[in-house]
Parts: sequence; structure tokens; C-alpha cells
Amino acid sequence: MATRHLSEEAKRRSQDRVAVLLARRHRRWGRLLWLLAGPGILVMLGENDAPSMLSYAATGSRFGIGFFLPFVVLTFAMAFVAQEMTVRLGAVSRAGHAELIYRRFGRFWGNFAMVDLLFTNLMTLVTEFVGIVAGAGYFGIPPVVAVGGALALIAAAVLSSRYWRWERLTLALAVVNLVFIPVAWLTHPQWGAVGRALLTWQPLPGGFGPNTMVLLLADIGATITPWMLFFQQGAVTDKGLSPHDIRQGRLDTALGALLAALAAMGAIVATAPLHVHHMDAGQFGAAQFAQALVPYAGRVGGALFALGVLEAGLVASITIATSSAYAFGEVRGTAHSLNRPPREAPAFYAVLLLTAAVSGAVVLLPGFPLEMVVIVVNVIAVLTMPPAIGFLLLLANDREVMGEHVNTGWLNALGIGVGLFVALAGLAYAVTVVF
Repeated sequence: MATRHLSEEAKRRSQDRVAVLLARRHRRWGRLLWLLAGPGILVMLGENDAPSMLSYAATGSRFGIGFFLPFVVLTFAMAFVAQEMTVRLGAVSRAGHAELIYRRFGRFWGNFAMVDLLFTNLMTLVTEFVGIVAGAGYFGIPPVVAVGGALALIAAAVLSSRYWRWERLTLALAVVNLVFIPVAWLTHPQWGAVGRALLTWQPLPGGFGPNTMVLLLADIGATITPWMLFFQQGAVTDKGLSPHDIRQGRLDTALGALLAALAAMGAIVATAPLHVHHMDAGQFGAAQFAQALVPYAGRVGGALFALGVLEAGLVASITIATSSAYAFGEVRGTAHSLNRPPREAPAFYAVLLLTAAVSGAVVLLPGFPLEMVVIVVNVIAVLTMPPAIGFLLLLANDREVMGEHVNTGWLNALGIGVGLFVALAGLAYAVTVVF
């Protein structure tokens, strides 16, 4: 029975691999990239989730564009460094991130990584439904209907029993994240000022006070989080990428980082007029963030902004819940593939759908502190990232796992730099709050 199940999963994955091999044989490079792209774009646009976009909105409304536009570019460059390693790890080892931690560092660390991820993912999923409810609220959709509709769409996406269909459906939803770019355009920004901000990196208005540090960490956590490592490596494995596909995997990840950075900067530029006019788009509990933009971007701009936040929460709910299911299956040794039907991987789909359902139910609780949770979750993501970077670097330098694809000296320097930057940011936040 187990052999039949494995063969069925392998059959579905092999259909995708045949198309890849034919495209490579006939040197159809554009089609090859199209076939292999997906995990990198999804992980980057998925990380442009509801709390991230709301953090960028708060950033633009409180500080404008001067400091944070180049800062966002820097954070996505760091995210690419980390995610490029997960592409190589998944393609070479054919194993997920949690499974590799379990195999190389033992049962304790494998279970620790899984439980830590499930806990932080559950908190993050709550904030995704905050964004879904907030975005839907702009269009007059009641919270219960918004949560129920989102859960139905998530179930429809993941129960297709085919990784390729799930990936393409989620990609189609993820592209909607780019609506923040036309919203920025509709606010009629001074493009010369935007260019100067990107090239000169202006000082941060008001210095590094506690409130500023919270937003600074929230914007770092909007780009670099542990779930991204588990999701992309699991998706690379589930998609069936091999060492021959690493180059396309890098391009996929770079393209995702570029698109996500453009959308993030669009959100900051779009809300910058609120800073100029001393307004604040920080009320995330309803639709004030989009309503505040109507005088500057028009009703279309406000509606697009609300739609973007709703989409951000929906796509991230799918990807984050999937990362939890991957990690659970990898550590527990149970089936964990979107190429298997639910009857063959009941635990995988149960974890995926249950975490989403519980998170949606929490948001519907009366008096839930929406704005506080949105910001705090991104801060927690930053504080939990240094250990994740440490495991990532150890695995990427494990010659027994990686063979000739181990990290080079430059990649190690960049990876250590990312880890130190995130750790120092967390330390600076702690010192600022205490003193």
C-alpha cells in the first residue's frame, strides 16, 4: 500500500519533470523558467502579507519616504540571501527544512524547530485574518463572511491534490499584491523626491525612539521570517527541483524579491501623503487605512489598497499554513505533499486547514486587539530569526548534505551579515525600550 501511495505521488511529480526536461532539451529558456518558477515568487509575495503591508502603511504615514524606501530594498536583498540557500538545500537534499534539522541535529532540535514554527505561524496567521477582515470591511463585507470566504478559498486551493494547480492558483492571487504600485501612482507622488530617497538614504525623522524602533523591527519582520525558510524549501522539494534547476530557482527568488520590494515601496509611497498632512493610517481594525487615502488616491485608490491588504492576508494564509503542514509532516515522518490527496496525507491537510480555521476564529473574538497584534507579530519574527539563520548556515555548509553546492566564502559572509544585522536590530530594540 505504501509503495502504491509513493508511486502515485511520484507519478504526479514526474509529469511536471518531463515538461521541464523537454524545455531544457530544446533550450526553451523562457518556458523552462515558467515551469520552474513559483516557490521564490510565492515566498516573497507571501511575505508581503497583511501585517507587512499594514506596517509599510504605518511607516509611510508616520515617517514618509526618506529613510524607509532604501531600507526596504536592503531588507529584501537580505531576504534573497537567506532564501537562495533554501533553494540549494531543497534541490540538492530533496528534503524539507524541518526534516534536515531533524536528521542533522537530532530529535530534540527537530521537534523544537517544528513546535516553534507552529506557534509563531499560528500567531502570524491570526494577523493575516486581521488583514482579511480589515480589507473586506472597506467593501462592507461582515467579518464572519470574510473569514468564512477566505477559509473556503484556502480549502479549495490546497485540496486540489496537485502541487502544480495549487501553485498556479496561489501565484494568480499573489500577483494582486502589485496593486500597491498603481495606488502609489494615483497619489501623484513627487518622483524626483522618490529617486532622491532611494539614492541618498535620508536620516530617520525624530531619531531612534521606542515607537520608531518598533516600526523598524516590524519592517524587518515584514521581509525576513522563519516560516519563509520552511515554506520555500518544502515547496522546492514538493515541486521536485533538482541540482540542475538551481539557477532557475535563484532567478525565481530574485524575481520574487524584486516584485515584493516594488509592492512594499508602493505601499510606503501611497501612504506618504498622510505623513505630509499629519494624518495617521494606523487604525487597522476597520477600513480607516484605505479611507484615509481617498482624498489623495481617489475612491479607486482606496479600494485597490483595501483589496491589496485583503489579498496579502489571503495569500499569506495559504503559504504560512502550508509551511506549518510541511514542517509537521517532515518531523513526524508522515506524508507531506500537495501531490497527494487528503485520504493519503490526512495529518498534512489537517494541520494546514486547522491552523487556518483556528486563526480565523480568534479574529472574530469580541474586543480582539487588532493593531497591537499586527505590529508585535512582525517584531517577534525578527527576534526569532537569528537562530533560524544559524541552522540555515550550518546546513548550507554541511558538505555531506550539499556536496559541491556548499556555501562559498562570499555566501557565508553575506549570510553571517544577515544574521548579525537581524540580531543587532533586536538588541537595539531591547536597549531602546529599557533605557
